[in-house]
Amino acid sequence: MLDAATKLILEKGTAVTLAQVATAAGVSKSGLIHHFGDRDQLVVAVVDDMYAQFREAVLAQLDLSENHPGKMLRAYVRALCTGSADAAAARDFTSAANWNGVAAVPGVASVIAEQAEWWHEQLAADGLSAELIQIVRRAAEGIAAAALQGGEDEASIARARDLLLDLSTQGTFSTPL
Repeated sequence: MLDAATKLILEKGTAVTLAQVATAAGVSKSGLIHHFGDRDQLVVAVVDDMYAQFREAVLAQLDLSENHPGKMLRAYVRALCTGSADAAAARDFTSAANWNGVAAVPGVASVIAEQAEWWHEQLAADGLSAELIQIVRRAAEGIAAAALQGGEDEASIARARDLLLDLSTQGTFSTPL
């Protein structure tokens, strides 16, 4: 049900109806309501699920053998800037902020704030400056969003990923620009 709802919300924003989600999920509308209560609760569940999938994608990229600061940030970059299936889920996540009307749904703002705090804590504990984290994180998110919109090919994504990994490892670019 969440997969069907996510797909429809990505396509239509919060204008999606419970009937459309039920049809796409192959369940009855009353079954959907029984499980989620109402459309707003379904949207909150979708947003929460997208964050969980994104977190899993990042943690799957975490290399615990890296013995220097920035492990989590580099995993974040790799999750957003690779061609894997995990990257596709991560790229869908990056578009979540742009979903029409999602942030206005009651309960979504608290999910977003909770997740933002979790990421802030995880990345801050990573041993890099807040400024470097912000630059690398937002650049990776921008690259993923551009890739989602068709503005980046795999070669340019790979190049940007390598530069961001350099920046998060050494604080500078070791690869010539």
